[in-house]
Amino acid sequence: MPTDLPSTLLILGRLLLGGGMFVAGIRNAMGFAVLRGLLAGKLPMPDVALIVGIVLLVAGGGLLAAGIWVPLAAAALIVFVALATALFHNFWTLPPGPERGQKVNSFLSNVMLIGGLLIAAACGF
Repeated sequence: MPTDLPSTLLILGRLLLGGGMFVAGIRNAMGFAVLRGLLAGKLPMPDVALIVGIVLLVAGGGLLAAGIWVPLAAAALIVFVALATALFHNFWTLPPGPERGQKVNSFLSNVMLIGGLLIAAACGF
């Protein structure tokens, strides 16, 4: 266990970021039927897309949290977040209003998440 503050913060950050992604993947697996319905209108093979997404979240999150293959894990999670953002937070398709504002907030949250994952990847080299 590291004793210096930067190393401790890096481990804590990886645990929080990776652990959150891991839990999100488990939650997606438990809500498979509902998510399949949401994806059915957006993608031609929703089952395959959902399974790939769950694997990216669970494997990438677990690896990131454990500090194993951190750049690869972060890259897998970046791919997932970028695709999920484009599919579900495409605010540019909505007219101005409250729903668009919510989508913009979700979009920005995911952009920030990608930023954190880029930092995690850089620290993993």
